[in-house]
Amino acid sequence: MSTTLMSLGMAIFSIPTIAYNELQRRRSWRYARNSRVGAPDALQFLGEDLSTVSLSGSAHIELSDPRTALDQLGEMARDGEAYPLVDGAGNVLGTYVIVGLDERQGYFLPDGTARKIDFAIDMLEAPDQSTTSDTAGAAG
Repeated sequence: MSTTLMSLGMAIFSIPTIAYNELQRRRSWRYARNSRVGAPDALQFLGEDLSTVSLSGSAHIELSDPRTALDQLGEMARDGEAYPLVDGAGNVLGTYVIVGLDERQGYFLPDGTARKIDFAIDMLEAPDQSTTSDTAGAAG
């Protein structure tokens, strides 16, 4: 039985590292609106938009090492690379970049270490990111 909830590249979301309480996935589709005189706007289907995934939760130092996991995710975001997002059952959800990382610390120990960290991670689908950077490097 696997204890991994999800992975983003080499970052593992699990009880020993950092576990999320909520996952939100948003998919949307784009339409162009064309104004018409005396009639409602006409719509033209443009295709599927990029999906977003948000993870949020609370991590406690008694159960995990949230500081190390959040620092790793911050480094991944700064690198600007796209990573495969895979759920605990092995289903690949796509390739994503980290576009936001929020944290709120509380319940401090005498040395200033937070016993609880609430976090939220926002990711944006990046289906062509690795292909684009590989071909751009070869041409330059």
